[in-house]
Amino acid sequence: MSRLSSSLFVIMRLFMSKKRKKALITGITGQDGSYLAEFLLKKGYEVSGIVRKTSHFYYANIAHIQESLNLIQADLLDPVAIREAIQKVKPDEIYNLASQSHPAESFRQPIHTAEITGIGAHRVMDAALDVVPKVRFYQASSSEMFGWVREIPQNEETPFNPANPYAAAKLYAHNIARIYRKSYNMFISCGILFNHESPRRGLGFVTQKVTYAAACAKLDIKTSEHLNEEGEPIVKNGKVALGNLEAKRDWGFAGDYVESMWLILQHKEPDDFVVGTGETHTIRDLCEEAFSYVGLDYKKYIYVDPRFIRPTETGPLVADYSKAKKVLGWKPKTSFKKLVQMLVDANLARLK
Repeated sequence: MSRLSSSLFVIMRLFMSKKRKKALITGITGQDGSYLAEFLLKKGYEVSGIVRKTSHFYYANIAHIQESLNLIQADLLDPVAIREAIQKVKPDEIYNLASQSHPAESFRQPIHTAEITGIGAHRVMDAALDVVPKVRFYQASSSEMFGWVREIPQNEETPFNPANPYAAAKLYAHNIARIYRKSYNMFISCGILFNHESPRRGLGFVTQKVTYAAACAKLDIKTSEHLNEEGEPIVKNGKVALGNLEAKRDWGFAGDYVESMWLILQHKEPDDFVVGTGETHTIRDLCEEAFSYVGLDYKKYIYVDPRFIRPTETGPLVADYSKAKKVLGWKPKTSFKKLVQMLVDANLARLK
């Protein structure tokens, strides 16, 4: 073997033997978890995910990558199961994405939301401290924590003022993350993500309701087979029931945002980052964009139903993500218009 061939052989052996990073994702079957799993697999990670105990192993959002994942049954209500999962994987990075993630639903199930979204996150951090104290830990915080906003736009220094039980639970987890970071010298970073959507979002979210209704209208479906949170057809007699049309949100694409999660954990120091688009749109804007995309007037297909108006309204929410842009080099790639069209197209495909 020549000296050159020998050197190449050694380099190849070193490359092949290089330890793959291990990541553990809670909430891996959800919108964010599935996009993040795809992203990390492409980066060469060994990806494990915690899933709730169930009688089957089929999950729509991860079906196409399921054979490449290590799925572990556990529950954020069960500290023993969480600890065993972390012990089994011994991850380099943990992404805690699991939560009861519907702000409106948190008024109906406030205690459950607190247990999963707040205390559940605490259980994961506490288990990580005991089992893998040097792990890099990502906590999914939320723009909902800004609540009744005290300044516009919102950045990392904006005071939190939660307006619903979900936001309060997220703020508890956010504060515990910061306490563990400072008290135990753990690498825990928080991504304060503004609203992010995708075709993998549940139909209970307003972006999906609106774009699903636009698809139904385009296909002349008067009553839909899919139901809303009240157990009624999302589209009934050709119309969709919505809440406050003037509520303002900063909407981005979830596929863009998972990159920011990874970048946050690659940063040299643990820190908190606001992630959003810097643009705000009303639900009325969303309706107009979705229905105009299929050549229709939204006013003929929507109506306000008091049942879908939150007891207290958050916002207006709009992100100042300049820190993430400057420090991490992250910025959104998908425009609001493109996002809405993506959702309408996905719902057209679903209904066809």
